[in-house]
Amino acid sequence: METEREVPLARLSGGWRIVLAFCAGVFTLGAFAPFSFWPLAVIGPGLLMLLWLSASSSRAFVEGWAFGLGLLGFGVFWMHISIDQFGNVGTVLAMLITLAFIAAMALYYGAAGWLAVRLAGGEARIWFRLLLICAIWPLSEWLRGWVLTGFPWLALGYSQLDSPLSGWALLLGVYGVSWAVVLTAAGLVLLLLGPRRHRILALVGLATLWGVAALLVERQWTQPLAAPIRVSIIQGNVAQEEKWKRENLLPTLQLYFALTQQHWDSDLIIWPETAVPALAHRVEESFLQPLAREARERGTALLIGIPFWQQQGDRYYNTMLSLGAEREVYRKRHLVPFGEFMPFKFLLEPLIDWLQIPMSDFTAGDAERPLLEVAGYPAGISICYEDAFGEEVIQALPDAAFLVNASNDAWFGDSLAPHQHLEIARMRALETGRYLLRATNTGISALIGPGGDILARSPAFEQHVLSGAVTPMGGATPYARFGNWPLVLLSATPLLFSLALAVAGKHRVAG
Repeated sequence: METEREVPLARLSGGWRIVLAFCAGVFTLGAFAPFSFWPLAVIGPGLLMLLWLSASSSRAFVEGWAFGLGLLGFGVFWMHISIDQFGNVGTVLAMLITLAFIAAMALYYGAAGWLAVRLAGGEARIWFRLLLICAIWPLSEWLRGWVLTGFPWLALGYSQLDSPLSGWALLLGVYGVSWAVVLTAAGLVLLLLGPRRHRILALVGLATLWGVAALLVERQWTQPLAAPIRVSIIQGNVAQEEKWKRENLLPTLQLYFALTQQHWDSDLIIWPETAVPALAHRVEESFLQPLAREARERGTALLIGIPFWQQQGDRYYNTMLSLGAEREVYRKRHLVPFGEFMPFKFLLEPLIDWLQIPMSDFTAGDAERPLLEVAGYPAGISICYEDAFGEEVIQALPDAAFLVNASNDAWFGDSLAPHQHLEIARMRALETGRYLLRATNTGISALIGPGGDILARSPAFEQHVLSGAVTPMGGATPYARFGNWPLVLLSATPLLFSLALAVAGKHRVAG
């Protein structure tokens, strides 16, 4: 009987293993925007799997943590820009805060490695250890996406928008694509190390995995409801450090109004998040009412970002305001910790006073569904960070005819952040089979098709009006109907099987 081959990295010393795991994480970053070389999302985790196959549970934890440090350390280090420039803490402390956050988020990868090795036991066959890794990885990403309000950035699935594996998003969402990525990596490892019959099974499994993805993409899950409508997205390009200065309010309003005046022939005009840098009640009579009146006269729907203050309870909301035939407000529901609200405020009051983060005391909206009526259709609305949470975006479906995301990535300057955020928006369009209209302050604004393809995009850091046609869509993808639960159940099954074996005291799985 043919036996398994020795794991190539088994004899590598501990220090070099950690370095290799870290480099694998950095390597994986190349799969994400703006680099977008998607095969790296298979190769990087594949290298980590080779390390985990010959690791103790404690060593797997350290190696997984090192992988996360490499991926997130280079991938989201842009967070220090907003902390430094707008948090008033200085560059060194901003970097330390960012590194502490990255170190915490990297623990998910460490925990995944520890759990996979621990559950497999020392004598489990390679195929079973790989199966556990493939089950635990997407679950760890899913947990990272909601624990303590969540940070789902750089889930592996986002890197596959331009690969055939993207088809799994229609069925299982972005974490389902992550599952397909790690299954692909595991299949390649099994081809390298497994006995002949396992290599044959790996080939069949890989062909099935990729073939089903192609079939999912080919099927039309959603259908046009009506003729296309014309939309225009206003990108004002107002510098974040200038935006909230009192003397810049009037010039900012004049800028957005002037750009809008040139596009009243559109059915829908969208301004980005907090495009109006003033509380709504302060500009109600002088600006909002005349603007709404003209929108009605022109027969155009106008959707603008503006903060609201509610006197009762002294509450502030980050909102999108619909003006035109109807006037409705969507209040942002998923706020950014430390950016828009301070968790454990009663404990961190001194820190709040010290950081002095502008507009950091918002209240979350309580709408059951993120819908607004615009241009005669219900639209699924998300503000900035909210579009990173697919299970919240699909709450607007199947009613929403299209999606709108208003954002302001100016907080993070000329970094990887705007490119990564656009990638996230593309995934939401693909998962739901809807057009997505992305309006940003400094870029990158975009019109995204229901297949996640970019139909048009604005240049970054330029004043620009992006116009085009989008088609209202009906119907729902399987992911829009069932959310993340099918993926969670699919991944949990091997874990429950392994736990049952552990309880029975059987750590070896026969091959």
